[in-house]
Amino acid sequence: MNEATLDISVVIPLLNEAESLPELTAWIARVMQANNYSYEVLLVDDGSTDHSWKVIQGLSKDNPAIKGLRFNRNYGKSAALNVGFKQAAGEVVITMDADLQDSPDEIPELYRMIKEQEYDLVSGWKKKRYDPLSKTIPTKLFNGVTRKMSGIKLHDFNCGLKAYDQRVVKSIEVYGEMHRYIPVIAKWNGFGKIGEKVVHHQERKYGVTKFGLERFIYGFLDLMSITFVSKFKKRPMHFFGTMGTVSFFIGMLITLGLITEKVIRVFTNERGRDVVAQPLFFLALAAIIIGVQLFLAGFLAEMISLSGSRKNEYLIRDRVGNL
Repeated sequence: MNEATLDISVVIPLLNEAESLPELTAWIARVMQANNYSYEVLLVDDGSTDHSWKVIQGLSKDNPAIKGLRFNRNYGKSAALNVGFKQAAGEVVITMDADLQDSPDEIPELYRMIKEQEYDLVSGWKKKRYDPLSKTIPTKLFNGVTRKMSGIKLHDFNCGLKAYDQRVVKSIEVYGEMHRYIPVIAKWNGFGKIGEKVVHHQERKYGVTKFGLERFIYGFLDLMSITFVSKFKKRPMHFFGTMGTVSFFIGMLITLGLITEKVIRVFTNERGRDVVAQPLFFLALAAIIIGVQLFLAGFLAEMISLSGSRKNEYLIRDRVGNL
């Protein structure tokens, strides 16, 4: 982990954004110089197939504050952010997209909200968007579900423009499509002071969007994973054991009811179906078996959680700058 010796680290994941990088980095440099910030820009090339890496190499030679990491293949935005967070040396870490739709002019106010208002995290809100309806409508649905499940009152969880206290980015791990849920992960790691700022959203100037509707499917699955893991990672037996106990006792109660009914019929000489001939018997048997399996799953999960988890590792192909 690098020591925090800079005011700001700007972490920018990118994929095939060669055209926008010179303009974006020059814009960031103007903002930093105007506000007298010490800074670094971490450009994380997520396996670009254009000449983005050559552009990054050239920019780094011209400006030592610009640093680059290049993945050996495309791992995804979450992986790029995760590696960028590990390398960031700034007291405040700003993330933004590389497509010029996020404005670097927002950086001073985001920095102020972290340093002066002592927010752990500030998320941008693209109140006025320039995206097509095929993206904005699913985004609104996604944000509504996430607000409901997480209890965090943000309008735009997926906005790439965010600011973090360094303690936040050094305490979390992001993978899959979980970059969408960094505020949720931060909250469940004890960083509960989360703010929001309306930010300017610009039309894409170069290239094409990397957005796909399948990402929302993966995103909702990741939300379910985060919800479960955050609540039961350290105590999986509480979940599996509770479900198993409930299932087992429901099965046992049904079984006892059927046996009691059978005994009463024997003493009263009433005729009726055998216990094993009733559908309820098989339902009870299934409930007992599932209950035992869930209980055993809880024990196994407890053992796995105690043994520790393996961190995600990403193969970095090249580096430029002091990294």
